[in-house]
Amino acid sequence: MLSPVYWMVNASLQPGDRPRPDSWFPVDPDPGGYLTALHDQGGALVTSLVVSLGTAALSLVLAAPAAHALTLSPLPGAGPFLFGVLLVQAVPGISVANALHGLYADTGLLDSRLGLVLADSTVGVPFAILVLRTAMVVIPREVVEAARLDGAGDWRVFRSVVLPLSRNALVTAGLFAFLFAWGDTLFALTLTTTDAVRPVTLGLYDYLGAHTTRWNATMATAVLASLPAAVLVVVAQRHVTTGPAAGAMH
Repeated sequence: MLSPVYWMVNASLQPGDRPRPDSWFPVDPDPGGYLTALHDQGGALVTSLVVSLGTAALSLVLAAPAAHALTLSPLPGAGPFLFGVLLVQAVPGISVANALHGLYADTGLLDSRLGLVLADSTVGVPFAILVLRTAMVVIPREVVEAARLDGAGDWRVFRSVVLPLSRNALVTAGLFAFLFAWGDTLFALTLTTTDAVRPVTLGLYDYLGAHTTRWNATMATAVLASLPAAVLVVVAQRHVTTGPAAGAMH
């Protein structure tokens, strides 16, 4: 599984006209590929970062209150609503992208970072609702009731009790929303028509073709595009693998 990653890093340090590394290790590494990648794709990397962070933030802002409401809701419609949220995950992305294209053309959201954030959130929000509700439903009711007895209102309970106890689930949902947006190609390809707001997933296509000779820049762009996601996964893995209510009773 890691061999393509190693090959990618090795090839990124080779001279630009070599389609594959000459040796197992870059004996005389050439940083020219990274300089070219930063020059050509710096704006695309910034766009991807802004869109991914915006998607993660919007997904959590919308999903956390929704999950909390569904956890406490006595209404019989909560179950069907959750089933509908789960069903949304099965809708083909191309169907959503085509529908959004017509809507964006009428509202002026084509070729905008906000448009990409909203589009990517159609994947991040349903997933975050499911993850957060699963975490919130196991929070001991005694903790919530104790806060209410102390005079905390609904908003205070949500902000000071539920969210802290759901920290690991929040990190998990935010991480996956970020990764969904960072690796998105379909929405970016459908909802952008210029290079002004193209994310790095589309920026890679600038180097690809039948007569590609800039392999070091191509692989360097791929390495740079992989770093933020890899770093986030490493940093957040402790929260992802820890139970969402581990410290509830301490």
